[in-house]
Amino acid sequence: MKLLSLHCDYIKYEAGKKALKTAELEKGQEGKHEIKEPLVILTAVEKGDNSSSVLEYVKNIKDIASQVKAKKIVIYPYAHLSSQLASPDIAVSLLREAESLLKKEFEVTRAPFGFYKEFELKCKGHPLAELSREIGSGLNINIIKDKAGSKELVVEEKYDAKQLLNQIARTKLDTSKLKDNDHRILGMKMDLFSFHDTAPGMCFWHNNGWILFNELVNFWRDEHRKAGYQEISTPQILDKKLWQISGHWEKYKENIFLSKYEGRDFAVKPMNCPGGMLVYKASPKSYKELPLRVAELGVVHRQELSGVLAGLFRVIRITQDDAHIFCADESQIEQEIEGVIKMINLFYKKFNLIFDHVELSTRPEKRIGTDAIWDMAEGILEKVLKKNKMKYKINKGDGAFYGPKIDFHIKDSQSITWQLSTIQLDFAMPERFALEYTDKDNKIKQPIMLHRVIYGSLERFIGILLEHMNGKLPTWLSPIQVRIINFTDRNTEACKKLIKQLEEKIPNLRVDADFRNDTVQSKIRDAEILRVPNIIVIGDKEESSKSLALRKHGKVSSIKIDKFIEELAEEIRERK
Repeated sequence: MKLLSLHCDYIKYEAGKKALKTAELEKGQEGKHEIKEPLVILTAVEKGDNSSSVLEYVKNIKDIASQVKAKKIVIYPYAHLSSQLASPDIAVSLLREAESLLKKEFEVTRAPFGFYKEFELKCKGHPLAELSREIGSGLNINIIKDKAGSKELVVEEKYDAKQLLNQIARTKLDTSKLKDNDHRILGMKMDLFSFHDTAPGMCFWHNNGWILFNELVNFWRDEHRKAGYQEISTPQILDKKLWQISGHWEKYKENIFLSKYEGRDFAVKPMNCPGGMLVYKASPKSYKELPLRVAELGVVHRQELSGVLAGLFRVIRITQDDAHIFCADESQIEQEIEGVIKMINLFYKKFNLIFDHVELSTRPEKRIGTDAIWDMAEGILEKVLKKNKMKYKINKGDGAFYGPKIDFHIKDSQSITWQLSTIQLDFAMPERFALEYTDKDNKIKQPIMLHRVIYGSLERFIGILLEHMNGKLPTWLSPIQVRIINFTDRNTEACKKLIKQLEEKIPNLRVDADFRNDTVQSKIRDAEILRVPNIIVIGDKEESSKSLALRKHGKVSSIKIDKFIEELAEEIRERK
């Protein structure tokens, strides 16, 4: 069952002509109806719904009614909520059953079923006035009947596991309109990740994909350690009060997942910044500690409509490579921005991403902080861009709600432009969180803060990287770095000897073998589908010459074993 609940000032409706030949008006459903102060439940009864679904449906209505303090319920059949509708007979039967159960506690009106209806309603404006819920099937509820035969609600819940399993499906991908280098196709071919309807917009990383993910993380950590960053980790669920302080609640609450715990409202974090503020506040700070660079690979969640989700490019669960840099004055801010720009250039160069253009995004209509602060912040960013002779465009009104930003755009091998890195200057949030440091004169002052990301979203970055390189990742990033193929069974021992030699010379090398009883061409093809960068075939000729037949991203050559090991080790060590 699917339902949309509307807490209204009133609803007016009247049955028109029949939508179903078998439809009949029941007693009391004739003519015009007007109900004041109702909780209207637009309802679609779906295939598989049964009496157990009704009990869950009633339970949800009671929950909503208690929150909005509604005494009147209108059950309003509304087929448009679903494309998997139950038969009319079953739908009417289940709605009658729901009406009977609800009448024990509420004044209930059930609108006609199977008729075109003209209706008018006025929905209230509070946050709970419009709620949608889906009642899952597969739930069986034991019902106790008293002497009068009335039904009492949930006593014990049991679930039909087989029925639920049939409803859990891997999200099917229509590849007919996708290019061959689409990251979703490459993700399947290379066994990197998948998506499932059980967690819309949240990636299931397979072993190969998680290796790729963690290699990017390792590179990120190495470079941040060199640049003097501390790494932290903050909770994913935080009290609503924190988001009210930060300003996210007012500006962003429609995108936040909410939860409750012991009567308190909590939010699944959509951003990492407020957690970083609390880490800063955990101990007194001195000017000697500034600039303080604090980085976090934080997992955030943001509500998105299912229709806009697109593989790794638009997800609900996002891993952001955030950092917050706390500075004492404008000169430190300028130096830190220049340091971030250098790091951005280093990362782009590592992945052969072509730098396209820079945008300076200015104050949005919805913002926090005074105009004077925004004038100062925008001026600082523009000064750094001009000092570093960077060409930039003004992106008017597209800044973050707490400060202006510099956005960096790259162009991939398909000439598609992407916005990845960003630097945001923030005077407002340190003030809201009452952040302080003691200056050299022992006076208490407020730090200035930079927010910045390099990858942006790791999920999105991996999608871009796969399409940019058509899956042909450099050896250091590849889930399988070397695959050894035997020409015939008699060459298997030589292959095993090479594997042992490689593992001894290059610790943690990701090497595997294909000794299947299949043709060499077939085994090479399978390795190329996985985009293995180094495919080695050993036959009688290679054994006798102590050389290797190396296929590197499609290019074939013969190479001595020692030279291959030396070049491979350097390629991985230097992340070439």
